[in-house]
Amino acid sequence: MRINFSLGSLLCTTLGWLLFSFAAAAFVEAAPAQADAREIVKKMDELYRSQSGSLVMEMEIVTPHWQRTLKMKAWSIGMDKTFIRILEPKKESGMATLRVGNEMWNFLPKTNKVIKIPPSMMMGSWMGSDFTNDDLVKEYTFLEDYTFDFTDVDNPQAGVVYVKCVPKEGLPIVWGHIVSAVREKDSIPLWAKYYDEKGKLMREIEYKDIKTFGKRTIPALMELVPTHKKGNKTVVRYLEAQFDTVVDKGIFSLRNLRSRD
Repeated sequence: MRINFSLGSLLCTTLGWLLFSFAAAAFVEAAPAQADAREIVKKMDELYRSQSGSLVMEMEIVTPHWQRTLKMKAWSIGMDKTFIRILEPKKESGMATLRVGNEMWNFLPKTNKVIKIPPSMMMGSWMGSDFTNDDLVKEYTFLEDYTFDFTDVDNPQAGVVYVKCVPKEGLPIVWGHIVSAVREKDSIPLWAKYYDEKGKLMREIEYKDIKTFGKRTIPALMELVPTHKKGNKTVVRYLEAQFDTVVDKGIFSLRNLRSRD
């Protein structure tokens, strides 16, 4: 699942869908068990995805030393263009992020500066959250970029299936594997656990508060907990969401990035 949230990729992105994306997924012949797993993974990938759209969301950032909540609006076209503008609080209002392909810029209204994010900063925190700049840029799907199958877990729940996804060789994906819990009846994700290449659990995401936006039913709350940062978590709440709507291409420009509207 892309955090494209992947917020998807968390968001799987991990942001669920901090960013929107769209991709056509082709089916291939497979054994019955894997075919079922493929169908579930396909539905997970498509859950938050659209050709274009917008959303309003809150992002609550919690650390042992401070806590804050940002309200923001995001627009996206396809897999390549995303724009996010901070609406509240007043102190951060006007800050914005533009992503076009693998390039990313931030606008800081206090200094009236546009900063292009260099490769050396891609693993840095985005807006002080537990998401990284890299989370917002990388575009991967479970269906196309991972191998997958059902797996066993401790204390399984009735009506829930568990899918293990392993990145295909040669892709610059930081995770060793991901395990997702999915409702069998509708492929709604319940949680996902991200492990490094040594099998150490690095982050957990819970999906909650299932709501319907237009014709689409999705978890409207995603809570990301980095296991290596005690006391930290980032919670994303979707307040409004529109899928497959017309979005002005002029939004995705450096000129608009400097705008405070």
